[in-house]
Amino acid sequence: MNARAKRRIFVGDVQGCRAELELLLERVRFDPAADELHPVGDFVNRGPDSAGVLRLCSALDAGGVLGNHDVHALRVARGLRSAGERDTLDELLRADDRDELLAWLAARPFARGWDDVLLVHAGVHPRWTEPERVLAGLDPLVEDAELAFAVAARYCDADGARPARDWPAPGPPFRPWFDFWRGPRTVVFGHWARMGLVVLPRARGLDTGCVWGGKLTAWIAEEDRLVQVDALGTWAEHE
Repeated sequence: MNARAKRRIFVGDVQGCRAELELLLERVRFDPAADELHPVGDFVNRGPDSAGVLRLCSALDAGGVLGNHDVHALRVARGLRSAGERDTLDELLRADDRDELLAWLAARPFARGWDDVLLVHAGVHPRWTEPERVLAGLDPLVEDAELAFAVAARYCDADGARPARDWPAPGPPFRPWFDFWRGPRTVVFGHWARMGLVVLPRARGLDTGCVWGGKLTAWIAEEDRLVQVDALGTWAEHE
């Protein structure tokens, strides 16, 4: 176990599943004085309580990064995009404290780094040697190619080009982006419920499809330990 002041607890895509997040925090014995909470992004949408997730994470001084559903919610809130038929953002957007919750969400970066771990929602471009620098300061309200890769990439080629579709799985030259990762740090990511749990020497994929009726997964970095809880329902149909 690394000698650190606090445990870093990384949690897969929550997507509005506040009750499951609370159960997971109980399971890992989360202590705000001794632990840090870092969701992999997609705090909101498709699940039943997006506002509740943001209130809980804010109260716990969570870190984490932005995901594609978070970016979508922020753009819908600003009138830059229309809500989709499968979105479950109404309660959040109508909440009395919506401005505070959305401001807290928007303050999340697109990448967080430590000496041994890199956190990003979806993927790291093969040509990014300093992902935090590349993604620093990007505005979630503004379209950007680097932003799009960070929050939405699954497959790419060696140059970082992405296929037109991720499903069905594309053939060569496209491979999972983490096949091209050559950095020394372990990348923690989500966004890929179809792939499920990924445990590789330098990658931990934590999207285990809680909102689809799967599991919510945490990885405790200092213990290299995975903890899971079952979803309490099937909150959305799988894409």
